[in-house]
Amino acid sequence: MLTDPYRQLLWHSLLALVAGAAGVALCYFYVDRPVARFVYDSQLPSIDLLRWMTLPPPYLQSWAPAIITLVVVRRAWGPFRRWERVVLAAAVAVVLADQFRQSLSYLFGRDWPETWTHNNPSLIGTGAYGFHPFGGSQEYGSFPSGHTARTAAVAAAVWVGYRRWRWACVLATAAVIVGLIGMDYHFVGDVVGGGVVGGLVGVWTARLCGVWPPDQSWSQV
Repeated sequence: MLTDPYRQLLWHSLLALVAGAAGVALCYFYVDRPVARFVYDSQLPSIDLLRWMTLPPPYLQSWAPAIITLVVVRRAWGPFRRWERVVLAAAVAVVLADQFRQSLSYLFGRDWPETWTHNNPSLIGTGAYGFHPFGGSQEYGSFPSGHTARTAAVAAAVWVGYRRWRWACVLATAAVIVGLIGMDYHFVGDVVGGGVVGGLVGVWTARLCGVWPPDQSWSQV
């Protein structure tokens, strides 16, 4: 049975999912197409800085298993300190967030803004725009954004553990999102969905790893 803090977190998570779904729907009908076309017409993808801003998330995931191993081995020499719990939560969350992204991508099957691989249908390339549930391939893998999900997962774990670093969490996530939209890698709705998924994964992982906001007791875990 859920304790009160977990029940409250579950309720907040459900509200976030509803708000996220509403945001994705609004973007789908009113925002995604004009933004993607504006980015393409403005040749923003030619700006190297925007591409560089999208690079960190895969590297975070690649290093996550090594980080998890080191932290777990360190546990043999005594209880985790707070920062070690946060690091463990962030590393676990980035892996889980991408797995959630893969599952949801298969479930929703959305066309990409541009054509990237295997002549995939796209808004800019072929005029394709929509969802294809259970599409089952990378050709329909735009939603949700995996880069955003992974970044938000790490940011959420740090957000829960350290108030003084929340500005950095927002800045890092915003930078990745700007890069993704500016390169036409994803629709705006994709990053909204990825942000919600990653944020929820990061918060829940942090809580289950024993990371609570400083004003709450760990005895609640």
